[in-house]
Amino acid sequence: MTSVTPSRRALVTGGSGDLGGAICHALAAGGYHVIVHANTSLGRADDVAAAIRDAGGSAQAVAFDVTDAAAARHALETLLADGPIHAVVNNAGVHQDGPMAGMSAEAWHRVIDVSLHGFFHVTQPLLLPMARARFGRIVSVSSVAAQLGNRGQANYAAAKAALHGATRSLAREMASRGITANVVAPGVIEGRMIGEDFPPERIREMVPAQRAGKPEEVAALVAFLCSDAAGYINGQVIGVNGGMA
Repeated sequence: MTSVTPSRRALVTGGSGDLGGAICHALAAGGYHVIVHANTSLGRADDVAAAIRDAGGSAQAVAFDVTDAAAARHALETLLADGPIHAVVNNAGVHQDGPMAGMSAEAWHRVIDVSLHGFFHVTQPLLLPMARARFGRIVSVSSVAAQLGNRGQANYAAAKAALHGATRSLAREMASRGITANVVAPGVIEGRMIGEDFPPERIREMVPAQRAGKPEEVAALVAFLCSDAAGYINGQVIGVNGGMA
């Protein structure tokens, strides 16, 4: 059992989605009060928070655009008024796939804005409160595409790979304050994000395990990395991909 002190709070960006929701539930089961973030789908975030409370956990929902620095800072200042946020899971991300030769500037910037700039806008304001608490867990959700590359996803792979370097640097900066920073890099995971691009026969070809992963399998690792037991795991990129990389 990798429990934490019940008074600790965790923020999960993109917590209203399939993977984000699973992460929220896993953190709540580990004892965190979970702040379920959404951009525009506040109703879905409310549903995740309500399901956590119904299961005996503690949760609330919040909505803001991670690409908007001012909006993110205002929302975080409101949350921090109640005390430090001890763990943040940077899970928000979007796809706008297409070959780079025909990719629009908007598609390039949008994907990088959400995954990379969103990481900065959300994580940076939380660091000093974490340092004062002498405890912090920062987990960023990347992708096997950042490790291997993927046709049609130069923007997505670039955004997620940038998180690897930022996380390794952040781990070195904050380790002495009891703060860890790690990356979880899922492969093909069940849910709306894989859509029709990954039919069963393609998954069998791509993935040595010959199946898609479950959101709960990724969430279990994220929850462990946010626990006390993972205090000496820092600056790592850990794949959850059925053997793809």
